[in-house]
Amino acid sequence: MRDFHLAVPEPDLADLHLRLDIARWPEKEPVEDWSQGTPLAALQELCRYWREEYDWRACEAKLNAFGQHVTTIDGLDIHFLHVRSSHADALPMVLTHGWPGSVREFFEVIPLLTEPEDGAQAFHLVIPSLPGFGFSGKPTQTGWTTGKTGEAWGTLMQRLGYDRWVAQGGDWGSVVTTEIGKQAPEGCVGIHVNMPLGQPTEEDLANPSQAELEALGRLAHYRDWDSGYSKQQSTRPQTIGYSLVDSPVGLAGWIYEKMYAWTDNDGSPLDALSKDAILDNIMIYWLTASGASAARLYWESFSRPSPGVVSLPAGVSAFPKEIIPAPRKWAERVLTNITHWNDLPKGGHFAAWEQPEIFAQELRACFAPLR
Repeated sequence: MRDFHLAVPEPDLADLHLRLDIARWPEKEPVEDWSQGTPLAALQELCRYWREEYDWRACEAKLNAFGQHVTTIDGLDIHFLHVRSSHADALPMVLTHGWPGSVREFFEVIPLLTEPEDGAQAFHLVIPSLPGFGFSGKPTQTGWTTGKTGEAWGTLMQRLGYDRWVAQGGDWGSVVTTEIGKQAPEGCVGIHVNMPLGQPTEEDLANPSQAELEALGRLAHYRDWDSGYSKQQSTRPQTIGYSLVDSPVGLAGWIYEKMYAWTDNDGSPLDALSKDAILDNIMIYWLTASGASAARLYWESFSRPSPGVVSLPAGVSAFPKEIIPAPRKWAERVLTNITHWNDLPKGGHFAAWEQPEIFAQELRACFAPLR
């Protein structure tokens, strides 16, 4: 275990500013909405704010204040936040982000989970950066799938001395957390996800319920209109990686569109997340040049499906704007011991980020019986 202190050199920030100053912009899209991707005006305003008003040092200071560390697992450096509660008997929990997120997703929920009003509901938090993401190392060989990552998280919790712990995740974090549940490593007593995995059967398709019809409609929209990024990253991550690593405008446009499409908003991603929060997250990709290495997780994991079921106690919080919904009937085929399920009134794909209070309440309720 090594302490990690972040201090981005000023020339790196100056280089970013120059690239934003000399950016080449395409013409305006011939539509008046987000149907062709991130609108020119929206991205230009975000980049103007990025160049003229955004303060990276505030995010950097917060990361350092939480406590950052690095440990090497199977030859790869894994970066993680480790935030212990003041309550010594708090329940340890590993939280896993997804794409295009980062550990930034959890900033607002960290104090709610570590220092709740009722100390009996407190958690010690371990928040790793996925392999190839953020300040974790970039794999130089193939094989870092979600299953291998789940095994690495078990090793991480063991190294930290936690002999009884739980796991939570959304997006790729949900997949990693489900893998942990399947593996059932020593010490893990339960999991929670906010993107449950599940597929319909032929019988489901032949006679779907209302909930299944709604899910099938959302899945069809995702397949037809929202999954191009996934196809690209799962087949040719290196190709798109050149743009994501070389151009801050290209990186911002690629990520900002998902902040719009995947949050519970009224027409703008800024209804759900602030400019500063969005740019904090984009900066973690930019400063680490991790656009290509993060994209490779799709290539690694889509080609290696993982069989098996989770028999550990499992909780699900279903937020209404989740991009890949799975009704409980489908999810129960993977999570065979669901002890907590709640359909929430608001919130989207980035649950902890968008609705930290609701998210914290859900985790307290889910894991209360396991304390």
